[in-house]
Amino acid sequence: MHGHDEDVYFSSSSIRINPSPHDNSLLSNLQSCSKTLSSHLSNTRLSLTRMLDSLKNRHASPRLTQTRPVRRHNSPTQMLNSVTQLMIGSKSPLLSLSLIQSTQSIWSDPGAERLSSPLLCCASLSLNRPSESSTQSVEGKDVVQQQQQVQKGHSSASRNAEERVLISEVLVRTKDGEELERKDLEVEALAALKACRANSALTVREVQEDVHRIIESGYFCSCTPVAVDTRDGIRLMFQVEPNQEFRGLVCENANVLPSKFIQEAFQDGFGKVINIKRLEEAITSINGWYMERGLFGIVSDVDTLSGGIVRLQVAEAEVNNISIRFLDRKTGEPTKGKTRVETILRQLTTKKGQVYSMLQGKRDVDTVLAMGIMEDVSIIPQPAGDSGKVDLIMNCVERPSGGFSAGGGISSGITSGPLSGLIGSFAYSHRNIFGRNQKLNVSLERGQIDSIFRINYTDPWIEGDDKRTSRSIMVQNSRTPGNLVHGNQPDNGSLTIGRVTAGIEYSRPFRPKWSGTAGLIFQHAGARDEQGNPIIKDFYSSPLTASGKTHDETLLAKFESIYTGSGEHGSTMFAFNMEQGLPVLPEWLFFNRVNARTRKGIHIGPASFLFSLSGGHVVGNFSPHEAFAIGGTNSVRGYEEGAVGSGRSYVVGSGEVSFPMRGPVEGVLFTDYGTDLGSGNTVPGDPARARLKPGSGYGYGFGVRVDSPLGPLRLEYAFNDKHNGRFHFGVGQRT
Repeated sequence: MHGHDEDVYFSSSSIRINPSPHDNSLLSNLQSCSKTLSSHLSNTRLSLTRMLDSLKNRHASPRLTQTRPVRRHNSPTQMLNSVTQLMIGSKSPLLSLSLIQSTQSIWSDPGAERLSSPLLCCASLSLNRPSESSTQSVEGKDVVQQQQQVQKGHSSASRNAEERVLISEVLVRTKDGEELERKDLEVEALAALKACRANSALTVREVQEDVHRIIESGYFCSCTPVAVDTRDGIRLMFQVEPNQEFRGLVCENANVLPSKFIQEAFQDGFGKVINIKRLEEAITSINGWYMERGLFGIVSDVDTLSGGIVRLQVAEAEVNNISIRFLDRKTGEPTKGKTRVETILRQLTTKKGQVYSMLQGKRDVDTVLAMGIMEDVSIIPQPAGDSGKVDLIMNCVERPSGGFSAGGGISSGITSGPLSGLIGSFAYSHRNIFGRNQKLNVSLERGQIDSIFRINYTDPWIEGDDKRTSRSIMVQNSRTPGNLVHGNQPDNGSLTIGRVTAGIEYSRPFRPKWSGTAGLIFQHAGARDEQGNPIIKDFYSSPLTASGKTHDETLLAKFESIYTGSGEHGSTMFAFNMEQGLPVLPEWLFFNRVNARTRKGIHIGPASFLFSLSGGHVVGNFSPHEAFAIGGTNSVRGYEEGAVGSGRSYVVGSGEVSFPMRGPVEGVLFTDYGTDLGSGNTVPGDPARARLKPGSGYGYGFGVRVDSPLGPLRLEYAFNDKHNGRFHFGVGQRT
């Protein structure tokens, strides 16, 4: 990738460079550094101490006071060559430390004899890639020899390390002894000094620490302290070599790192002297970008090339292979699984060749758990040999694939009798048919009035489909109370609505947080009295079917779209549902029904506010018992089920505030309002007017909610606009 912005040139190469065995990782460099760093620093201190002894002996020598000048020859120059690699922290560029002892001519005064003496040791830090040979020599016999030399001179070095020498002048010069062209760099170097000041007595340790401070300022790649004896005393010069000016950037192997991010991290330094600290900050920001996204990536190497080009080498761990391992539920040992491996792999968004992301891996774990067939899932990344890639092992513990269950509930359509609303259920389910995560559920729910027998088969992801489309086939025979629309008959009689339904539905996500469902459903429905006999009119002679026969038959084309925020009850939600009756046969009903609902939650301190709104409308010829019923636990509280109105249209709004009380218990204040928008008389037979339903009403009240394994348990007491009070009990969130 390339970028250009105001003479800033960036280049990122896509060429892969395979690391050699000797450059396998930064860890090996760091290990070689730890083996030799202590010995090199000891050598530096020893050399500086010997220089100090030489200066003291020279000033105390009787030959310096002779009147006749005597010319003396320089002693041989002694060189200490040793190189080691340093890593400052885990995210800093590599530095090499070299120690050199130098000799220079000094003059005591004009006409005096010319003397030569070993001077201060040079301690330089330079930005270089350590050579393989130097690393090997450090780890070989040279280390043993250097350690022996250090041990011999350590006693004398420790004695002289804290002795002081008076320095008359402190200067910053180039490595050739000339003044720096850029005075701002000279100011930076002088500002970094802490101990070295003119007319100050210094120790070897203090000089060494100031050398490190100059290097740590970030502007210089080397610094050599040199002492020169002058007429006015000892002049201490720090011979520095500034870093190059930043002229460009090459970033290698950064396949997922955006080029814009790299440009923003480095473009402020273009045309300026490379500052190691700022370079480290840029590298830290790059490493932080990988860390924030959970990606296995890091800047592995940094080089400064000729011409001021900075080269970054990034190591990104790509996924080499993904394998599935099944573990026994009891022993935890590997076992043979019932689920097909490809059924699990297709759920994963992590693929081979991608840079591994821990966040993406966590989402994959949640996705596999959401299949409902696993008890526990975990991902373990492991190095894939010396390739720099990772192998992923997904450990899966399967749940029992099927079994029988029993339970109970409460029907929201029952309004009279202490036990008439109780429902018992019995079901058999298989979660993993053929090892493909396909599910079969056969259930029977039976109450004093209600009964539902349902067979449902679901394939959560149709094989061969890349859009994650699911398919559900359903057959159902149900009998539900008809009092929502046709209740409150004067003779205390009751009627039920019987339905035989069969259909197929397809669902899939089509945008983030959006999902859609489309299906085709056939329904055969009619009303029956308490003895189970078909009836076509209620007590008020209102028709119970649209066709005038004992049953209405309808072929429905269904479409539904749902938006869900975080998935929690208080998050934003929107749902739109449309059903179209298709008159394939003349006697089949032809109508269109739309229904929409939405909610929005707001948190203010410990309190939570929830607002919801729903509404719908029907056009065409439809069965009267399919009218929108208003009032009840999930509608307008304070009224019985369906007691506000039964209309062709409706709107219901609700607002509530909940606050924690103790443990899992919450307190709730609420208010509801609902209306049929004056559409009650448009329902065939106008059942709402015969039962004196007002068509609109509101309620308000308070309650408590308790979290339980079955879901929230709701106990509420509400007053309606007629000042009548009523208890409401429910399980789960309000729909």
